[in-house]
Amino acid sequence: MTRPQLKQVAENQWQIEAAGTMKVPAVIFTDKTLLNGIDEKTISQVCNVAALPGIVKASFAMPDAHMGYGFTIGGVAAFDPDAGGVISGGGVGFDIACGVRTLHTGLVEDDIKSISEKLAALLFRDIPAGVGSTGKISLSTKQLDEMLGGGAVWAVENGYGTKEDLRFIEEGGCMGGALPQNVSSQAKKRQADEMGTLGSGNHYLEVQKVVDIYDEKIAAGFGIKKNDLLVSIHCGSRGLGHQIGTDYLRQMANEAASYGIDLPDRELACVPINSPLGRDYLGAMRSGINCALANRQILTELVRRTFAQILPKADLQMLYDVSHNTAKFEEHSVGGKIKKLLVHRKGATRSFGPGSNDLPARYKSFGQPVLIGGSMGTSSYILAGTSESMGVAFGSACHGAGRSLSRTAAAKQFKGGEIIRTLADRNIIIKSDSMRGIAEEAPDAYKDVSAVVEATANAGLAKKVAKLKPLICVKG
Repeated sequence: MTRPQLKQVAENQWQIEAAGTMKVPAVIFTDKTLLNGIDEKTISQVCNVAALPGIVKASFAMPDAHMGYGFTIGGVAAFDPDAGGVISGGGVGFDIACGVRTLHTGLVEDDIKSISEKLAALLFRDIPAGVGSTGKISLSTKQLDEMLGGGAVWAVENGYGTKEDLRFIEEGGCMGGALPQNVSSQAKKRQADEMGTLGSGNHYLEVQKVVDIYDEKIAAGFGIKKNDLLVSIHCGSRGLGHQIGTDYLRQMANEAASYGIDLPDRELACVPINSPLGRDYLGAMRSGINCALANRQILTELVRRTFAQILPKADLQMLYDVSHNTAKFEEHSVGGKIKKLLVHRKGATRSFGPGSNDLPARYKSFGQPVLIGGSMGTSSYILAGTSESMGVAFGSACHGAGRSLSRTAAAKQFKGGEIIRTLADRNIIIKSDSMRGIAEEAPDAYKDVSAVVEATANAGLAKKVAKLKPLICVKG
């Protein structure tokens, strides 16, 4: 495969001009070092998305981009429904609304030093994690439908958290337009016992320490300062989201041709946004978003209960909750006109700038908190959305480090036990039932998250606010 010609058009921004079936350019936000690590398949995927009907402005890849299913992970693309724009299950991903939620604790490291091992053990005991993990919650079909329609709002109404939490979640904790009836019985069956669970892969629960502040004003606005302890939860819609993706991608692949869509890659299966199947998928996908929001809300309450057992002075309040894998209607300026577009973000975080009406009043003058999860044992970051990002990439930023090795390759190269011992030497406690899972998620299986964040900031997609070091990590 010949690597397309990349032209640097701005600091940390590279472009491939539209050619062949491409309707818009492909744009990659990265620095020269990270660019060298992006393989041809990933670049090809960014170009293929640029060939889809109704795409607006460009097909974007964030600095953490790597190969995904159809769309690159770290991909952003907006489609105009009035111009035959499409919706693609591959542009959302299988783990619908996988995301990060970060909580204040009101504590500092000294508060847990003498009990860190005990705290880690209790969190590992109380937070179900791993492949096929199930929790103590079992929902009937009626309860599942209520959860899929209500998201975190449903969770709060059922005793998991407070109404105050909802102020700091995208969409106020509930994605409108969800249609639980569009979610298959198989998807619901997979989720019946999985609420309040982390799952596996790159999902985690971390106790983290703020080690650096880059912007004092915004950090104060977000309520964080150096040495604070925070808790971050990274997970998504579990088996339900995966089944929704499986169900609808198959149907989209079968129907695409009937709409005259010539797919550059079958994995890019899509249909017009306004088609019957497009509307059906939107309703199901929004249900998946609500599932992820409810799941993180339940986990929040479980974490609070665990902390209360041995740290009664802890006060776990919401900082923010962001989702990665979504498709949402948003208004953006295109060619000087405000257009309602369906923005796909797959492995990319919304990064709305100051003044956005979608932000909580507390953050409106600072921009949206952008929560960037590190790979196991490496730093995480808190960024802030920028006005520049709104004009450059539909208000989008990276979501994490991005893989540099496949899970199979990582499992061959690393050993879980060795990683646990190495991180213990750095005073990082890892808890997991799966040594293979730890090997697959080895820190060196990912890009350098600090380099990714630096490239993101230099491209104007978000502003650096704080750096976090993990102290305790519960892995699936």
